Amino acid sequence: MEKFSILLVDDVAENIHSLKMMIEDSFDVEIFSALSAQEGMEILMKNEINLILTDVQMPEIDGFEFAEYLKGIEKTKDIPLIFITGIYDKDEYKRKGYDIGAIEYITKPIDDLLLDAKLKVYIDIFERSKKRQDEIEQKNEILIHQAKMATMGEMIGVIAHQLKQPLNVLSLYCNDVKDTYKLDEIDDAFIDDFSKNTKENIEFMSKTIDGFRDFFNPKKTKKKFLLKKVIDNSISLLHKQLESNKVELTVDVNDEEVYGVDSELEQVVLNLITNAQDAFIERGIEDRKININSGAHKNYTILVVEDSAGGIKEDNLDKIFDPYFTTKETGTGTGLYMVKLVVRTSFGGELKLENSNIGAKFILILPNSN
Repeated sequence: MEKFSILLVDDVAENIHSLKMMIEDSFDVEIFSALSAQEGMEILMKNEINLILTDVQMPEIDGFEFAEYLKGIEKTKDIPLIFITGIYDKDEYKRKGYDIGAIEYITKPIDDLLLDAKLKVYIDIFERSKKRQDEIEQKNEILIHQAKMATMGEMIGVIAHQLKQPLNVLSLYCNDVKDTYKLDEIDDAFIDDFSKNTKENIEFMSKTIDGFRDFFNPKKTKKKFLLKKVIDNSISLLHKQLESNKVELTVDVNDEEVYGVDSELEQVVLNLITNAQDAFIERGIEDRKININSGAHKNYTILVVEDSAGGIKEDNLDKIFDPYFTTKETGTGTGLYMVKLVVRTSFGGELKLENSNIGAKFILILPNSN
């Protein structure tokens, strides 16, 4: 535990020496000394001081002026201060000292037993406070560790959720190969298309893993990028699924820009589209439509993703972004949690959810500049 520290201020070196010896005979503390208020201020600015004992009668700046000056500085305003004097011991001076903010007023010649008793009170308070602070820090370290472990578990769930999407697409392409082979329809165009799309999905999985590995990295690269490019990349990864599940996707996005990490926004868009598609299938909805549109404002870009899956129950609207909350029978409850986390942490944006007359409407408010 760090030592209790005391600053002694007196323009007479002999007074400081005798007072220092008196204190060190009874306490194991760290003592600093200054022969003037100016010197005392230099020490206070460079060190953590827990108590000040200062003479009142000093040249240039006396003890009262020194105390008033300390109370006006953030670093020193709360340090307890004791006046020590052999001259200014009348009641009017004591009242002045207490009015300034002194906690004690000791007159000379100093009674060593009285001084010990007063110092013991403040040293005990300091040690109890320090012990409590150490206990709080230990508890905080435990809580931080638990939070990291919980976050790691959440992120593993998110990664699994993210990787399932391109794996499903790759599974569909593999089935296509088998069916096309049986029909003897494999040609150069089919091979080129198969190669291109499978590589894109594998690349996406690799980017997803890299992205989550760096998810909490404060130095990850942010830049301006076109929103349309992110939307197009996300759709290209899902078009086979959307086609197979007869989902009609309408996109009205122009040249709006967004500032942030483009690969992470791709994951957000993929999650929102996939969630809508899952809702269509689970609810047996025939009219399957997803509308994506955007708009630019002075400092931000708005992205809206709306589906025709009937919306979200009012009771669930406030819980839908909570970790592990899901309305799906086999869901992990991490997808939408991740979406909100990315929008807030990686973009400094906002995410709103409301029910429209046809389904759920996700509104992303994203900055378009640093």
